[in-house]
Amino acid sequence: MSSTLQTYPQIMSAQKETLGFQTEVKQLLHLMIHSLYSNKEIFLRELVSNASDAADKLRFEAIAHPALLENDPELTIRVEFDKEARTLTIRDNGIGMSREEVIDHLGTIAKSGTRAFLDSLTGDDRKDANLIGQFGVGFYSAFMVADKVTVTTRRAGADTAEGVRWESSGAGDYTIENIVKPSRGTDIVLHLKDGEDEFLDGWRLRHIIRTYSDHISLPIMMRAPAKHDDDGKEIESDEMEAVNQASALWSRSKNEISDEQYREFYKHVAHDFSDPLAWSHARVEGRQEYTELLYIPSRAPFDLYERERKQGVKLYVRRVFIMEDTQKLMPQYLRFVRGVIDSNDLPLNVSREILQQSRDIDTIRAGCVKKVLSLLEDLAANDAEKYATFWDAFGQVLKEGVGEDFGNQARIAKLLRFTSTLSDGDGQTVSLADYVSRMKEGQEKIYYITAESLSAARNSPHLEVFKKKGVEVLLLTDRIDEWVTGSLNEFEGKALQSVAKGALDLGALEDESDKQAQEAAEEAARPVVERIRKALEERVRDVRATARLTDSPACLVVGEHDMSANLERLLKSVGQKVEGSKPTLEINPEHVLVKRLADEQDESRASDLAQVLYDQALLAEGGKLEDPAAFVKRINRLMLELSA
Repeated sequence: MSSTLQTYPQIMSAQKETLGFQTEVKQLLHLMIHSLYSNKEIFLRELVSNASDAADKLRFEAIAHPALLENDPELTIRVEFDKEARTLTIRDNGIGMSREEVIDHLGTIAKSGTRAFLDSLTGDDRKDANLIGQFGVGFYSAFMVADKVTVTTRRAGADTAEGVRWESSGAGDYTIENIVKPSRGTDIVLHLKDGEDEFLDGWRLRHIIRTYSDHISLPIMMRAPAKHDDDGKEIESDEMEAVNQASALWSRSKNEISDEQYREFYKHVAHDFSDPLAWSHARVEGRQEYTELLYIPSRAPFDLYERERKQGVKLYVRRVFIMEDTQKLMPQYLRFVRGVIDSNDLPLNVSREILQQSRDIDTIRAGCVKKVLSLLEDLAANDAEKYATFWDAFGQVLKEGVGEDFGNQARIAKLLRFTSTLSDGDGQTVSLADYVSRMKEGQEKIYYITAESLSAARNSPHLEVFKKKGVEVLLLTDRIDEWVTGSLNEFEGKALQSVAKGALDLGALEDESDKQAQEAAEEAARPVVERIRKALEERVRDVRATARLTDSPACLVVGEHDMSANLERLLKSVGQKVEGSKPTLEINPEHVLVKRLADEQDESRASDLAQVLYDQALLAEGGKLEDPAAFVKRINRLMLELSA
């Protein structure tokens, strides 16, 4: 909590005070004042959107407390301008704010991750504009066109003497004072900068509202255009008229809604400045009647991995906004989805507790999940470029569904994308279906390797025999991949097999000559295997000769059902205490270092060589040496002895 919020007791007794903005707000205001956006007109969209949200909140609270509507039950937004005073005003009769709420909402940014967001700003106007759009700082966009902003507000149900006036020029501070405000709601007055006269033109304002805010479900009122008398003299109209359609966009028929209107509604509901990738709009009838309008964003929000984030799909009941923090409506692995669900059957006083136990909600959720997966399947099948954009932004999140949603696991598996040994290195990914279609004759398994980085995966010694035989291997380098492979055992009847687990079994990919060569190598290597086993008895489960290596002298393999070395490292990196099982050291009997060890007469030197083989194998797969100093001494000693 900022130091500003700690001054509440003093504030409430003060008539007027000057307070400093939170540091993060100062930085955002600096960006806004210096006009990050090329289309400044979107400030009006943001302020109208906020007014609409305020009306939604009042409508919901008034269900339980009708007195909050006072004597003004018709919710509206009014847009007014004064050419002489050079002001533009946006008024709403929504929920309004108390003094504490004004300080909280306009003087500070309480969102978690704010510092990380600000640190991500690059100085590139276009990129930073996109980031700010993701952050959703709509109110501050007013300072793109105004050199002073005045906010007067009163919370619904509060005494008329509990009105508040907030004012700032967007510098380091703002003033706040108590006022008498007869009407509830919020008035925002923008004192326009020189050169912003276009926002004092009624036709221009109407065009902006119809372009960006036509979907708002309550009327946006403006004074009717001036008329002219018989002498051509302009006569100002006292009549107010609705500029927008004033009906919930999702309640209209799809053939009445243009793609541009769908896009603008997304920007309103998601507080995003970018166009969505795709959307699904459907009216479901049957045992449950509801309308869903769901969007796939084109970019990940900065707080996608924040545990406390609350944005998601908005729940309405008969076009009355109920809540947005509704994890019950969409599973965690689809938390990037935005939009609305409007039910005809749920009670208006539905609570989060009721949602947790509602079969009706379970039915709605299941239907919406299927819609989202169908939308992604359509993108994957018909628009590879858009699906690649989606995967870059949300692929790691979607992977969570493999372990969370077993009912849809097969569908999710088809949507997964991975890098493989056949990828060309420019970010190209493959699906599991792609992999299966390219499997070698006689290949029975889908082979993969997990590693901390793509380069570590590509250069792993475990891949050598697969490269030799031209067998594709998936290279899994996202942390979530360990969760995926632990939950997904097979795809279309093909088992997933780690190349770093268990004894190598290529099945029909090995011909009889391969098997005979392996048996002969194992027989010939028995003495050196026993020698290494004795030297490493405290560090390994076993030592064996292998045919999986062609260039490297050795590699480490864990048991078929043991935790992978990569997962063990990941768990340890986040503070988990993990008792990993000892690995098996597999050696390449044909490698010169192994042959050198086999021929070594000095047992001490042979032991050093065995330890070096183990440590090199550990380093090759990204492991950490328990005693780096001992490794260095051993290497130095061997180099000196062997060069003598």
